[in-house]
Amino acid sequence: MKIAILGTRGIPNHYGGFEQFAEFFSVYLVEKGHEVYCYNSHNHKFQEKTFHGVNIIHQHDPEYKYGTFGQFIYDYNCIMDSRKRDFDIILQLGYTSNSIWFFLLPKKPIIITNMDGLEWKRTKYSKPVQQFLKFAERLAAISSDYLVSDSIGIEKFLKKKYKKESTYIAYGAYPFDSPNENFLKEYNVEKQNFNMIMARFEPENNLDMVLEGVAQSNDKTPILVIGKHETKYGEYLKNKFKSFDNIRFLGGIYNLEHLNNLRYFSKLYFHGHSVGGTNPSLLEAMASQALVIAHNNDFNKGILKENGIYFSNPSEVKNILESVKKIDNLQKVQNNYQAIIKDFNWEKINGQYLQLFEECYSRHKTRKQ
Repeated sequence: MKIAILGTRGIPNHYGGFEQFAEFFSVYLVEKGHEVYCYNSHNHKFQEKTFHGVNIIHQHDPEYKYGTFGQFIYDYNCIMDSRKRDFDIILQLGYTSNSIWFFLLPKKPIIITNMDGLEWKRTKYSKPVQQFLKFAERLAAISSDYLVSDSIGIEKFLKKKYKKESTYIAYGAYPFDSPNENFLKEYNVEKQNFNMIMARFEPENNLDMVLEGVAQSNDKTPILVIGKHETKYGEYLKNKFKSFDNIRFLGGIYNLEHLNNLRYFSKLYFHGHSVGGTNPSLLEAMASQALVIAHNNDFNKGILKENGIYFSNPSEVKNILESVKKIDNLQKVQNNYQAIIKDFNWEKINGQYLQLFEECYSRHKTRKQ
C-alpha cells in the first residue's frame, strides 16, 4: 500500500506524542514492505529526503511566524500536496487544524483519522477557540472514512456524540530494562534521590498544582521539570517558583535514552495530565519502571488502575512527597511494566494499526469491484 501520514510536525520526533508515533509506525510500515510518506514542517531539524526508508515531504510551515494560525496553512499545504500523490491511505493524526480542509482531501485514498483527546476541553483555549475545536472535531468525525480512538473514553464519546464507531488502538511504549546510572551525572542528580514531572507547559497538565505541593512540602528532594518552558505559562511558573532551589526547570529533552534513565532512577514520577486519551508520557513512565504519581482523573485511572498513586490538589501532593517511597511500591511499578509488555507495546500497537489498514483497504477494493 502507498500510505501518507499527515498532522504532525514531522519525523524524527522533536516535539511530542503524535510525532513519536509517526516515527515508529512509519518505519514499521516500511519494514513490512509498504511505501510510506510522512509530511514534515519545512523547518524541521531533519532535512533529508528519507528516514529509515520513509519518504519525507517537507511543506512550508509558517507557525514560527504566525503562531497557531500557521498550523492551518501548513496542513493546507500538506493536503494540497497529497492530491498529487495517488495514495491508497491517508492517516491523519489529530484534527485541530486540518479538518476544516476536509473538502480538499483527495477522493481516492481511504481517510483514517486518529481523533486524539478532547481538544476543546483544554483550558489554554478561549471560549471562541473551544467552540471552533468542537466544530473541527465534528468535521473530522463525520468526514473521515474510519476513526481511531486511543482510549476507551474517547471511543465511547465518539459513539455517543456522533453515532460513529471507531477502532480502539492505544498508544504504545518500548519496555526499558537497560538502565545506565552514568546518564544522571549530566543532570546533577543521584539515583532514587530526585523526583520529576514531564509535560507541555499548559494549565490542564497541572504543573502548577504539583509544584505548589513541592513548595509546601518539608521534603526538599530535587524535582526535575521537563518540557519546553519558553512560553507565557512557562515564564509564569518559573517566576512563581524561582525561590525554590529544589525546583529545576530543564527545558525539553527529546533523547529517549536520557528520559528512560531519568524516569527509571527517579524517586517519584508525577503525571499531571488531565485531558486527552492515552497519554504517551504516561506509558513511557510505566515502561521505564517509574513509580507514577498521577492526577486523579478517568483517563489516567483507565490506564494505571490500582497501580497509580493519585492526587487532586497541592495538599495531596505535599502528603505524597512526605510519605510515599518507591521501595514500598515496587509491585505497582512491576504491574505497570507488565501492562506495557502485554497491552501497550509498540509491536502490538503497530500491528493493530496495520491490521486496520489492511481491513479498510480490502473492504474498499471489494466495494469498487
